[in-house]
Formats: sequence, structure tokens, C-alpha cells
Amino acid sequence: MIKLLYGRMFREHLDGVHGLERSVLHALGARFADVQSEVRRRRSAGEYGFYNLVDQGPTVRAIRTFAEGLGQAHDHVLVLGIGGSALGTKALLSALKPPAWNELDDEAREFFPRLTVLENVDPVSVAAALQRIDPRRVLVNVISKSGGTAETMAQYLVVRSWLEQALGPAAYRHLVFTTDPSRGALRELAQRDHIATLEVPPDVGGRFSVLSPVGLLPAALVGIDIDGLLGGAARALARSEADNLPQNPAALYAALHCEADLRHGAGIHVLMPYTDRLRDFADWYRQLWAESLGKRVDRQGRTVNIGPTPVAATGATDQHSQVQLFMEGPFDKVITFVAIDDFGQDVSIPRPANAALPADLDYLPGHTLGELLRAEYEATASALAQMGRMSCTLRFPDLTADTVGEGLMFLQLATGYAGVWYGVDPFDQPGVELGKRLTFAAMGRKGYDAPSGGALPPTDEA
Repeated sequence: MIKLLYGRMFREHLDGVHGLERSVLHALGARFADVQSEVRRRRSAGEYGFYNLVDQGPTVRAIRTFAEGLGQAHDHVLVLGIGGSALGTKALLSALKPPAWNELDDEAREFFPRLTVLENVDPVSVAAALQRIDPRRVLVNVISKSGGTAETMAQYLVVRSWLEQALGPAAYRHLVFTTDPSRGALRELAQRDHIATLEVPPDVGGRFSVLSPVGLLPAALVGIDIDGLLGGAARALARSEADNLPQNPAALYAALHCEADLRHGAGIHVLMPYTDRLRDFADWYRQLWAESLGKRVDRQGRTVNIGPTPVAATGATDQHSQVQLFMEGPFDKVITFVAIDDFGQDVSIPRPANAALPADLDYLPGHTLGELLRAEYEATASALAQMGRMSCTLRFPDLTADTVGEGLMFLQLATGYAGVWYGVDPFDQPGVELGKRLTFAAMGRKGYDAPSGGALPPTDEA
């Protein structure tokens, strides 16, 4: 079970000047009854659809059947998607499969396929991927809930042509779509061309969809335990039923971060895992927190221009880049460390056999890299506290499908609670939709008009 350590959010554990007053915990707890009531009311109205992802038995069975059947006929999975259709899959792969997965030989991968996620339309990246992948041995998973995402559909048209050039009419057998159950261009194409499909639940937005077929299918194809993912997620969900704020970690996490932002100006929220395996997990969090909580208007339609700025960092790497700013810059940040108790393997630091070490290095031999990484985390957290900087820690016992599923659901739950604390809708993204309209207009799509001021000034150039 993941634990939330939050004592270093409070002034008494910092420099005595900065941070939250301990009394704020009581005040937030008194308000939590209304927050929990609103979440439950909105959940009943269908807004919190991701809660239901812990109970999708028929879908899991269908994914497992597909992965064990047609999925085994391919040695490469190519995912086409962007944002929530890509970041979760990348997070699962890097957290739960060995590093450099695609570079391992078949035996080292236990004959599971390689996995490539194309999450952008950079022509160099796309061309390079198609040059190194054998179209005869690839399964292409096209993911778009709306079925009309410009970047994903452009990728699809390019990849479909690539498949047809190599395979002719058999190209459709190498495609599987993950999209809305009944609507959108991708659903229409699937019905016309008899392409296999999986459904994105209509009440689950893209950035909340990693535990839906969006993330579960690619995960199952490479051998990740999807039952374990959902079991861990169910544990996080069960803990969120607590009506006492200190016993509800996800709600408490949201409350403390919102309080730090709205009352203390700490609106930059850093997620800093002390493992490379959660680097993509931090990127996934960045979209979830930013797109859900950064809003122009609140629930009453009032202009508020509110929301935190999430930042991804990695320990110990970013101790040598961003931590100087965290330590001595503005008091506008809250750092969430992610610490791992058991890395699953470790590497001893040896003493040279035939040479003495300089005194400054003599403390290293006899320890392990895991011990060093944990010491780096503890020292950084302590130093930040002494400098009056707020932080908390998500402590994972290990990195398994169970704990990663719990971590994913924990942050999704926290995001849903934060929407209520901030007073905004965490499930829409009107700012993103405006960008889509401007893209359509720039590409000459009829029926979309660029709003006034949408074009770049033609003379402002350096």
C-alpha cells in the first residue's frame, strides 16, 4: 500500500516561518464533508467515470483474449495517440518492464513484442519509426476517443498507407482501434473496413483513461499484469471512501496542495520520483494536473484564471539542475517526492582492488546504488525543509502492477478532489479545444473559423 507522508507541509517541520499552519488541517477537515458530498453527487451524475474502471471484468477478459491470440502474432506494437492516449502507456511500460525494452532480444523480452508510442507528428520521428519496424510483423493500435484527433488521424493515414504498400488488402488485419463505442470518424472507419475495436468508456476523459482499454491493451500485449493494475487501483478507490480527511490520502493530498496554492502562493507543484522507472509517470501526472485544473472560469461561470503549474523532475538527476531553484528560489513550490522502498534489484559499490581511494570517496564502497538514491532523497527532503520549502512524499513499497495501479488511481482521485477544492470542472478542456479549432482553420478545414486575434502577427519576427 502506498503511504502519503505530509508532515513537511507544515511550518512546525520547516523553518518556523513558511508552510502551512497545523490548524489548517482541522479547517480543511471541517470543509471536507461538503467536498466529499459534491464528489459523490457528481459521481452519481456521471462526471467521475474513471471510478468505474476498477470493475470492468468483461473488458479485461476481452483484452486478455485478444493479447493472447491475435496479439501474439506480432513482434512489435505501434501505438498512435497523443496526450492521454499515449502518456499512460509510456508510464506503464517504463515502470513495469525492464529499461530499454525495445533493445532486448526476444528471449530477454520473454517473446513479448516491442512497443513504440508515436505521440507527435514530427515527420522525422514518424519516418524513423516506419523505417525500423517491419510492417509484416506489427500490430498498430490507433487510439482516439473522439475519433477525430488531428495528430492521431494524420498518423493513421500515413501508417495505413505504409501498411497497404507492404501488405495490400491484408493491412486491416494489423490494425486495432480504441475509440468511442458509437461515434466519431475512427468508429466509422472501423465499421466500414471491419477493423477490430475496443471501447473507451464515454464518461472517461483521455487523461483519466490509462486504466481503460487505452492503456490496458498495450500493457497486456507486452505482458504487464492488468489484473494487478486494477487491483491496486481498487485499493486506492476504497481508501477514498473515507469521510475523515486524514484517512483519505487522495483527498488530503488535493486539499493540502490547493491550500498551499490559494493561500500561500505555492502554485508550482513538482512531482519528483527517485527512480528512472517513474520518469514517464511524472510526465503523465503533468498532463493530468495541468489540463484538469488550469481553467479560465469556475463552476459558476466566473472568470478566475486559476490552476497550479505541474512540473516533472527526477531524483537524483534533477538535484543537479532544478533543485537549486527549489531550494533558494521563490517560495512558490510544493515538491512531491516519490520514494521506493524495494527497487527489485540493486548494485553494490565496490572498492578498487589495487588502488586506494581518495578520502573524499571512501564513504561509497560497501554501500549500494539503491542506498545512495534513498540517501539522496532523504537529504534533499531534509535540506528543503530547513530552507522552509513545503514537500510531501508518496512512499511506494515496490514497483509492481499493483502499486503502479494504486499510484495512477491515487493521482486521478486527487485530481477529482482538487477540482472541487478549486471550484472548477476537472473534466473539460476548453483551452485545448480552441487550439484544435485553430489547427483545423490553419489546415483549411471548412466549417471552422479562427477567432479574432488567432493569427500570428506577420511582422513580429526577430
